[in-house]
Amino acid sequence: MSDQSPYTPPTVWTWDSESGGQFANINRPIAGATHDKDLPTGRHPFQLYSLATPNGVKVTVMLEELLALGHEEAEYNAWLINIGEGDQFGSGFVGANPNSKIPALLDRSGEEPVRVFESASILFHLAEKFGAFLPESGPERTEVMNWVFWQMGSAPYLGGGFGHFYAYAPEKWEYPINRFAMEAKRQLDVLDQELAGKTFIAGDEYTIADMAIWPWYGQLVLGRLYSAAEFLDVESYKNVMRWAKEIDARPAVQRGRMVNRAFGESHTQLHERHDASDFETRTQDKLEAAAE
Repeated sequence: MSDQSPYTPPTVWTWDSESGGQFANINRPIAGATHDKDLPTGRHPFQLYSLATPNGVKVTVMLEELLALGHEEAEYNAWLINIGEGDQFGSGFVGANPNSKIPALLDRSGEEPVRVFESASILFHLAEKFGAFLPESGPERTEVMNWVFWQMGSAPYLGGGFGHFYAYAPEKWEYPINRFAMEAKRQLDVLDQELAGKTFIAGDEYTIADMAIWPWYGQLVLGRLYSAAEFLDVESYKNVMRWAKEIDARPAVQRGRMVNRAFGESHTQLHERHDASDFETRTQDKLEAAAE
């Protein structure tokens, strides 16, 4: 039984104070820009504005996988958006994504620039554009899209639900942690049962469905999210663990995880990516050593 005091909601909710927790300084109930700030642009066809959260990693993995396949037209500039400092509320970023969430992509490969926001929309846009990681038609395509949208609908329970109350809330409360831990484990069981007879989540081919799901659930079972692997007993999900490790070993995934990463060990951080050589020369450990 929780010892949390009962809460009686007011008739009309008002924003009287910060909610507390790790991201209290950037949470607010209104949309729009808080300050004027143009977005930088580089020389490549795609301009990505992001941070290496799970949603950001989806897109950098996709771009690195496309380049690994030989799609040179998928070259991109990746610009760091520090959400802890409110970069997502700059006027330029709000113009790219009125929802003020990373990632946002500007596709300049055509006659007119096209903004693409929401990570699943970006994955779909790139898959369609390059004819890669998404079947062209039929049941196979539908199955991939089933799992992409499963992830988009499920991850808020994992991140905003379980992750928030387990790792980020100002206090540990039994009811929300239990509620969302139960849902997180149910989702892991869904994946585990599906992966029992398949190499990848939508079948035998690696697709954008895996790229959408892995940064959340794969990294969770690999111990990279919320320090919750033991709490959720992730080792019991044998098929998810096998799948997560197989994808983690892909070189493009390893590169994608580094892009726009501004936390963790310095050799894993590539704050901005403007050329493939940046992985060798501009990781944070290299920049720090050069500055000494």
